[in-house]
Amino acid sequence: MKNVNRGYSTHKHFFDTNRLAVRLERDGFGKEQAESIVESVNTVLGESTESILANIVTKAEQDKTLYMYKVDFAQLKSEIQMMEKTDFSMMKAENERLQGEVNKLKQKLREEITRTQAGVRLDMSLEKGRARDEQAQHEIKIRETDAKIEQEISGLRTQMESIKFSILQYMIGTITGTGALILAYLRMFK
Repeated sequence: MKNVNRGYSTHKHFFDTNRLAVRLERDGFGKEQAESIVESVNTVLGESTESILANIVTKAEQDKTLYMYKVDFAQLKSEIQMMEKTDFSMMKAENERLQGEVNKLKQKLREEITRTQAGVRLDMSLEKGRARDEQAQHEIKIRETDAKIEQEISGLRTQMESIKFSILQYMIGTITGTGALILAYLRMFK
């Protein structure tokens, strides 16, 4: 066989080149044509094999890449877990802060309600006191008015008694005078 170098070493054969050359000669090719075809096929196969081998990853490289992926995934998982823990801690802290604010607001609301109730009680107590004072003043005024009415009635009674007495005196004087006149008249004509 001829050693034709077309960028690939023909020292390495991927098939039985002699058998292919013999077969080609039997099929009507000349010896040089058969060797040339065999050499070309061998070169193409070699180049194709090199191309395939260049793109094929070895087991060691695959294991190394797989290990790197596992390390990357473990690191990613660790980062995600750390972020989850951080987020959870932040949410927990925020929740506790909000709970504290809610408790403060509840306490302020309770204090405000207590203060308002105390104010209302005080207002009611003051209003009751004012009502009692007003009632006492009204009762005093009623008593004073009753006393004035009683005084007026008493004064009127006294005045009526005085008038009655005067009328009685006048009537007695008139009756006595009339009786004396009638007696004098009767004596005069008798």
